[in-house]
Amino acid sequence: MNSFEGHIAAIEVSGNMSLVTISVDQKQTLKAIVIETTETASYLKNGSPVHVLFKETEVVIGSTKNHEISLQNRIPGTINHIEKGLLLSKLEIQTKVGIIRSIISTAAVLQLGLKKGKEVIAMIKLNELMLSP
Repeated sequence: MNSFEGHIAAIEVSGNMSLVTISVDQKQTLKAIVIETTETASYLKNGSPVHVLFKETEVVIGSTKNHEISLQNRIPGTINHIEKGLLLSKLEIQTKVGIIRSIISTAAVLQLGLKKGKEVIAMIKLNELMLSP
């Protein structure tokens, strides 16, 4: 499980859902959608510290080219370790906010030409981030 510390920078509420912007670094923010509001969850306050968690299988890896896609959580980094299996591969990416681990298909590793030292972008859908006070 990937984990970062951050604090809530902004909250947008619609119905019983909130779009929460988390600052994990001076230049890096992440967004999470949660099925709670500022009225139902006491930790949902601007400035509150939170843990940001997401599974290794939820991290999409892209090249450093600018792709026009809807994923808003984009964290640039450099691959510092790859463990290739027959079907799946484990990647460890060094970013400015810490290590991100990803599990993707070995076919994708080969297709993208991923190797140690290559710059990539780790991307996570906002509904895959979990927040914990």
